[in-house]
Amino acid sequence: MSIQYADIIIDIVHGAVDRPFQYRVPPSLSGKLSLGERVKVPFGRGDALRDGYIIGFSESPQVDPARLKEIREAGEGEATGAEQLIRLAAWMKERYGSTMIQALKTVLPSVRRVRPAKKRYLVRTASREACESLLEACRKKRQKARVRLLEAFLEDDALPYGMVVQKLRVPASSFRALVEQGICRVVEERQERSPIRAVKGGARCLILTDEQKAAVDGLLSVWDGDRRPSLLYGITGSGKTEVYMELIRRVIGEGRQAIVLIPEISLTWQTVMRFYREFGEDVSILHSRMSAGERYDQTERARRGEAKIMIGPRSALFTPFPNLGLVIVDEEHDTAYKNETAPRYRAVDAAIERCRLAGGMAVLGSATPSAGSYYRAQNGEYHFFQMKSRAVGESLLPSVEIVDLKEELKAGNRTIFSRRLTERMRETLKRGEQILLFLNRRGYAGFISCRSCGYVAKCPHCDVSLKLHRDGRLHCHYCGHEEPAPKTCPSCGSRYIAGFGTGTQKVEEQVKKMFPEASVLRMDTDTTSAKGSHDAILSAFANGKADILIGTQMIVKGHDFPRVTLVGILAADLSLYSGGYESGERTFELLTQAAGRAGRDRLPGYVVIQSYEPGNYSVEAAASQDYEGFYWQEILYRKLLHYPPVYRMLSFLVTSKDDAAAEKRAEKLKRLAEGLEGVEVIGPAKAPVSRIKDIYRYTLYVKSEEEAPLRAVKEAAARLPWDGQVLYQFDLE
Repeated sequence: MSIQYADIIIDIVHGAVDRPFQYRVPPSLSGKLSLGERVKVPFGRGDALRDGYIIGFSESPQVDPARLKEIREAGEGEATGAEQLIRLAAWMKERYGSTMIQALKTVLPSVRRVRPAKKRYLVRTASREACESLLEACRKKRQKARVRLLEAFLEDDALPYGMVVQKLRVPASSFRALVEQGICRVVEERQERSPIRAVKGGARCLILTDEQKAAVDGLLSVWDGDRRPSLLYGITGSGKTEVYMELIRRVIGEGRQAIVLIPEISLTWQTVMRFYREFGEDVSILHSRMSAGERYDQTERARRGEAKIMIGPRSALFTPFPNLGLVIVDEEHDTAYKNETAPRYRAVDAAIERCRLAGGMAVLGSATPSAGSYYRAQNGEYHFFQMKSRAVGESLLPSVEIVDLKEELKAGNRTIFSRRLTERMRETLKRGEQILLFLNRRGYAGFISCRSCGYVAKCPHCDVSLKLHRDGRLHCHYCGHEEPAPKTCPSCGSRYIAGFGTGTQKVEEQVKKMFPEASVLRMDTDTTSAKGSHDAILSAFANGKADILIGTQMIVKGHDFPRVTLVGILAADLSLYSGGYESGERTFELLTQAAGRAGRDRLPGYVVIQSYEPGNYSVEAAASQDYEGFYWQEILYRKLLHYPPVYRMLSFLVTSKDDAAAEKRAEKLKRLAEGLEGVEVIGPAKAPVSRIKDIYRYTLYVKSEEEAPLRAVKEAAARLPWDGQVLYQFDLE
């Protein structure tokens, strides 16, 4: 019996319509619709046509069939076969507190049909003798355009249409008569818009180290048995990518597909080069800098099973592979994997859930695993594999020096560069080697520090830094504590206390003054706004066209430049004061990743870390590449202060156009949470960015040792009547 009814989520972001509505499937569309497809349906009293997504089918109506409306239109060629993705969207709605339509539009992105790219040719259909005879006649008649075309046909049977019109300067009117005479014809070919260009593919034979072989064997045993998520912890340069490749080879050999997630678009170029050389046309990419046509074509390749490996940032997780077997999350610790708009999902958790739905395996890889992932690995929730040596036999971890910037100030050095870093840069350039200068700007949003003693103003209740607002007061965005900004340092009395601010452009200017003979590239949001700019900058540096590369965190994530022997980390501890409980972890990760860019080949590497707090455990552990030492100090801090991953935490984001109404709602949520057993409540307070587009924002945090009380808080909050908007999420890190 044919399907007669479809359950549809209407494309309206509002709690009142956040449920499926049943519609009749008209006979003209019977058997032609599929899950995840976008359709047009009449909705509301005026029967206005609205977009909707099909999330299910049934053969019986839920109400009187006469009351049901009928689907009007189906999206042309938009069937996605996306049952797994729809189930993933439902999981995201429940987990992160969005509406179902927001979740669906996240997991089913850009499914509108894009006009296919086509390439046209003029193909000779007449014999060579016939063309030669006609050519002589055209020469006598001085038909110069036709002469050029016929001469070209004697050289090649098929000519690109663009070349004929532009290079040969033959107008359509000149060859239309030749088409009518049967001399040639116009042929159109569909051309796939591929973002991967000028890369030679082809399988090679990987030679793995003993550690890599052990990791591969262990992970493959997981593939054959208990498919809990796996954490692969390997120091920088240990060759995690080679392990990924061997796993992928096994997966696609069994007729399944793989997704490789990377945290930044800037990593795409080098990552794709390595995978494409190994797997050729099986590799595809997806990211936001691609054109709509490129994204559509690559999504269709994946849907048809032509692409077997998809590489990209977090949105690549939603590639509509028909038989997904493996998701690899490289640099799994990176905060770029957290989506900042509803649904505010974590790609690591979403990847694990998608693998569970697909019967596949999730592998999380990092040189600096997140505290949450390492904690779960220690507790047996994840399988755990480790690589402690660099893959290149003669490659050693770099030599690291920490420079105290307070001492530099005492010595009269007020420049961005310490004396030691300047000396190292001069030596490196003299040897003809390359330099990375990393400006740690993560979390730079208004904290104040003393340049004389390193003092930073912190909240007395939350052990996070206070933020400087435009009103001249310091605020805590966890509990709401505030105080006036000091004029002099409360610790040492120095007047050198203020917000810290140095940009990449300023660094570039000073480098060029100090080393005018050096070629310098800068990589930040200003220089990477154009399409292809990431690839252009990184490939130029990799090919030796610059001596120094300056940038923020995008230059220290996973890149492999053999001739980089010096990494300078400027103001290493800026991210220690980002105002969040994870600030120490973020600092350690960034510094360790940055230091790991030096000496990755056979040349010795050096790292200079400039810091106002050289004795901080995050800075010291990063300098010694001591992850375990850092982790056990960090997890003790989390345990003492009841932060994740030891405790669970539910965060509410309350938004409204009315500031007073948003604050009142946040207070009501606080009272609701405080009425339940087994929870701790922090806040409410204004969000770090307290107003966006005239929408006021408040945050509230609820902590518990167990997840069940937090679910009770969330469910109770969802039942509260409210004419504004409440966004909430679980934070399980």
